[in-house]
This record gives sequence, C-alpha cells and structure tokens, in this order.
Amino acid sequence: MNKKKQQTEQTKKRIADAAKELFVQKGYKATSIEDIVKATGCSAGNIYYHFKSKEGLFLHLIEEWNREWEENWLTKEPLYPTTIEKLYGMAEHLANDQFNHPLTKAIDEFYTNAEKASDIEERMNDMVKGYIAFNEQLLQRGIDNGEFRSRDVTGLAIILESLIIGLNQHTLRMDRERALETYRLAMDVFLHGIV
Repeated sequence: MNKKKQQTEQTKKRIADAAKELFVQKGYKATSIEDIVKATGCSAGNIYYHFKSKEGLFLHLIEEWNREWEENWLTKEPLYPTTIEKLYGMAEHLANDQFNHPLTKAIDEFYTNAEKASDIEERMNDMVKGYIAFNEQLLQRGIDNGEFRSRDVTGLAIILESLIIGLNQHTLRMDRERALETYRLAMDVFLHGIV
C-alpha cells in the first residue's frame, strides 16, 4: 500500500473510531457532524469525503460490527457439530453480542430513524441479503445432513432473519438471562416447524 493510501485509511479509521465513541455516548440522533469534526480535528469535508454522510459513517460502523460478529462466529461454529446445535449457538451468540456491543442502542435508534438516503437504504438491503444468504447456507447444511425436512430454503432463511430482527427489538429491554431464554425459545419454535 502506498503512503497516500495508507494515510487515507488511517484518517478514515480515526474518524470512524471517534465517531463510534460519540455514538456510544450520545446516541445516533444527538451526534452531529460538528461533534465528529471537534473530536477528530478533521474538516466536515474530509468526513464527507470518506463517508458521504453521517448515515454512511454509521453504516460503516455497522458493517464493521457485522464483520467482527461473523469472524467471532466462525471461530465458535466448529464447536457445534449439528446444524440444530449451530442454530442454538448462533442465537446465543446473537443475544450476547447484542448485550455486549456498545453500539446496540445507537443502532436501534438508527434503524428507527425514518429518513434515509436511497444509497443508504440500498446498502442496508444488501446487508440484509447477506444475512439471508448466511441463513440459507446454514439451513441448507441441515437439509443436506438430514436434520431438516427439505423445504423452501430461501423462505426459511427469511423467516429466520425476521425472527432474529424481532428478537433483537423485543429483548433490548430485557435482562441478559431473560433475553437468552427468549432466543432459545424462539429457536425451539422455529426448529419444531422444520425438524
């Protein structure tokens, strides 16, 4: 990587790290570009150059979280020999991640904010497609292994993703143990229909 590109990446990371701290402290709506300018010493133009908008910057942070989540999951996944156990493990991993990640409240605020630019909506849709593809692969392995009846894998993946999104919303206000129980119950109900 040449020096200019390296500096650009360092600046982008510095902006993202500072913004993340602000979003954690103040929330999504209360954090302004001016706050990020003050925290980083970068100009607003520099922030817009790297992220196009506050939404784009926040979505970058969500994408980083997704990558971290997937890396962590992939190290845990081999601990679960069957797809059924993987689904329970994934549910627990999701619940714990929701409780442990500092951006959880800001992300909830971001998703409930009605005003989003079309490019942000498109990136969000692409992320959801990625989640569904992840679910499809996992469920297809269960079908291939004879753990699940052969069904519409895409439909099941969408149902599973909808279940996870709903769980995320409803467990935000629960204590950790109750949330984990709710995630496990949801997997019981989901699996009862496909095993």
